[in-house]
Amino acid sequence: MNKDYLVIKRLPSIEEYIRICTSVGWKDFINFDVAEESLKKSLFGVIIKHIDEVIGMGRIVGDGQIYFYIQDVAVDPTHQGQGIGRLILESLTEYLKENAPEKAFVGLFAYQGKEAFYNRYGLNKHEGMTGMFGVVIGQDIL
Repeated sequence: MNKDYLVIKRLPSIEEYIRICTSVGWKDFINFDVAEESLKKSLFGVIIKHIDEVIGMGRIVGDGQIYFYIQDVAVDPTHQGQGIGRLILESLTEYLKENAPEKAFVGLFAYQGKEAFYNRYGLNKHEGMTGMFGVVIGQDIL
């Protein structure tokens, strides 16, 4: 791990968020017109800085009592493979251990093939449960 990486417990600015989302190929999947308000409603966030640039991020959203969702874990591709994701997940799980009440539900959606990474932090598939989601397009949920 390069000592030039700094963990900062805060949400990304809208500019940082857009840049990192774009760098990992999410540009066509996120409505940046509402992203700033979404960021403000987050429970917790962490960024990773390299010198003067934010190169990684993650946040927790939810109701702060029963439901917590890990969202937007992303690392600029030029810095992937350096342990940045580990730093992000360590900060997010630390927050959960300190703030989530007993029996709180912690969820996330992971890219296929990344399951083993998240398993290290207690996030697993569960027998009899299927993760599902839809996306609002016009007036439909697809």
